[in-house]
Formats: sequence, structure tokens, C-alpha cells
Amino acid sequence: MIQELSGPNKVVGAKQVKRALRDGRAARLYMAMDADPRLLQPLVQEAVNRQVPVQQVPSMRELGASCGISVGAAVAVSLRF
Repeated sequence: MIQELSGPNKVVGAKQVKRALRDGRAARLYMAMDADPRLLQPLVQEAVNRQVPVQQVPSMRELGASCGISVGAAVAVSLRF
């Protein structure tokens, strides 16, 4: 489990992650290795362009559990304070 994602300072899901990256609120991007690469690629590219660290998580199920949701998650970001 990823401790950084267990608190309230996170967003989960592609649309919210994209918004957080563009707004400069993202501290770190977490991506599930088993998620669709077509979904992940533009978000990872945006994170790289904005110098946001990217961390891989083995599965969508594990990422969702770390975020405290009962379904899998393809991407999430921890937010800056």
C-alpha cells in the first residue's frame, strides 16, 4: 500500500489527474502497469513535461486499494500541500 495516497491529498482517475497536472497541483503521478497504455501515455508525457515524478504500481487493483476505493484505478496523483 502506498501511504502517500491513503490521505485526502490525492486525486484518482484520468480526468482529475489531467486537471491536477495542468493546474500544477500534482506532486507525484502513480500509474498502474496493467492499465491501457493509450490512457497512460498522454498523462505520463504531461507529467514528464511538468517535471512531476512518475511511479509505477504493479496493478490497477493495488493502486485502487492504496487510494481507498473498492475498484481498480489506472492513475492517481498525490497533491502538493
